[in-house]
This record gives sequence, structure tokens and C-alpha cells, in this order.
Amino acid sequence: MIRNSVIGGVISGLSRLFFGKRMIIAKSQKDLEKMRAVGELIAEVREALRGMVKPGISTLELNSAAEKMMRDAGSIPTFIGYKPHGMVPFPFAICASVNDQIVHGFSTDRPLAEGDIISLDMACTLDGFVGDTAMTLPVGEITDELKRLIKVTEECLHLGIERSRVNGRVGDISSAIQQHAEKHGYGIVRDYTGHGIGRKMHEAPQIPNYGREGTKEKIRAGYCFAIEPMLNLGTAETKTLEDKWTVVTKDGKASAHAEHTLAVTPDGPEILTLTKEQKKEPPAGQAETFAEARA
Repeated sequence: MIRNSVIGGVISGLSRLFFGKRMIIAKSQKDLEKMRAVGELIAEVREALRGMVKPGISTLELNSAAEKMMRDAGSIPTFIGYKPHGMVPFPFAICASVNDQIVHGFSTDRPLAEGDIISLDMACTLDGFVGDTAMTLPVGEITDELKRLIKVTEECLHLGIERSRVNGRVGDISSAIQQHAEKHGYGIVRDYTGHGIGRKMHEAPQIPNYGREGTKEKIRAGYCFAIEPMLNLGTAETKTLEDKWTVVTKDGKASAHAEHTLAVTPDGPEILTLTKEQKKEPPAGQAETFAEARA
């Protein structure tokens, strides 16, 4: 197991070249300190945006605020210019996905309206490491149906985090998310997954939101994951808009998305994308969320 992320990245690249599979890179204690720092930073940005979401604000305003906070803190907005193979570069600091948009939504000058829901996904790079987080928020008052969708998506996230333990399997995370989502009758997005994270935003392994317990890669101390369930009110099927990025539900029904970056430690999973204040005590309602999710 490689613990130096620079050497590990080189070996991972060679592994993919010769064997078609990327190696999972375990982070050293020094790496983890940097992951904690960037995790706290992007969490501060997330919480600032949480307080800004209200009817009448545009996603362009939210994007501008997020980019300014990231740059003012000395970090780089990781999404800007991100260009997977065959894609056009992503032009914004955040993904702002409204209602039936699942992920990768473009910011616009359209004001958010009462009753909308919005997923805000964001990442920044600080001192060579990436922190990635997402949340789905109500815009003013929303229907009970949408409240349940957001709540169950958050529960799926925490159940997946709880299964991120040494000597477990990646399939344990996927299975926990799938079982809880299907218990509530939601469509699980299969085209997009969680992932490893570190010096790059997307590292091995892929972490689908569906799967079988006891399968896939073995989990070891030092691994860092970005777990991100995406649940739809209706079908799990998706389509991509003409901008080549924005992914929407095929049936036009609403979707919710939640994400944290975490580190696997010998004592259990450590959520990295929490603010300093949030790390002092469990976020409000977290204990209840676990209890209800397990019921």
C-alpha cells in the first residue's frame, strides 16, 4: 500500500496504463492534515452559500460568491476549467442544479423561486489537495414530498459514510445507500458515482450508489472518499442537455444530491468537509438522522 500521494499517483498512473485499473492511494498523516485544511475551507464556503439561498437570488450570484471566497482563502476553484476527456471545460466554480437537474448545472441569472430545490456542488484545491462537498436546499417553502427526498438523500450519505471502515469493502458503502434509497422508493442515479479523492478530484475507486455488500475494493486506513448519493423522485434514467454538462432526470421529476469528503481512519470514518464549529460537536440532528435511517 502506497502512502506517499505523489509516488502513489505515479504508480497509480502506471497501473492504469499497464493493467487498465487505477491504484487506490492511501494518504500519509501529512497528506491528511492538508486534506483536513481544504475540507474545512470548502465546508465554510458551503455553509456561507447555505445562508444565501432564498427566493430571488440567482445561481450566478451564488457562483460569484463561492469563487470569491475560494480565491480569497488562497485556494483554486477546482471545477473551473475541469475538462474530462472529450468534454468542453466546465466554466463555473460551483455546480448549481435546480429541481430536475441532477448534477453539473450551469449558473444563470434566473432568480430562484419559492418552492424550488437546488443542489450546490463545489470543490477547491489548497496546497495540492482537493475538498469536495454538495448539499440540496429548499428555496423558501417546499412540498413535503421534496422535503422527504432531501432528507432521505442526506440519510443515505451518512449511512454510506458509516460503512467506510477499515477492512470493509466499497460495496458495503454502495449497498447501504441502495437499500435505504430503495426502501423509500427513489430512483438511484447510476450514471454518476462517488469516488476517491486527494491530489486529484477524481481518484480510484469509483463508489456507485448501488451494489452488493462484501464486494469491490477492500477499504484501508488512509483512503479518502467523496461519497455522493443522487436520488430522483421518479426514474433513475438521465439525459444531458445541449451545454454538454447539465444532467437532468429523464422524466422531469426532481432530484437531490448530498456529498462529503471523508478519510478512513483506524477509529472509523472522519468527515473532512465540516467547518471548525461543526467539528466541535455533531451537526444538529445528526444523531436523529442515523437513528431514523436505521429504523
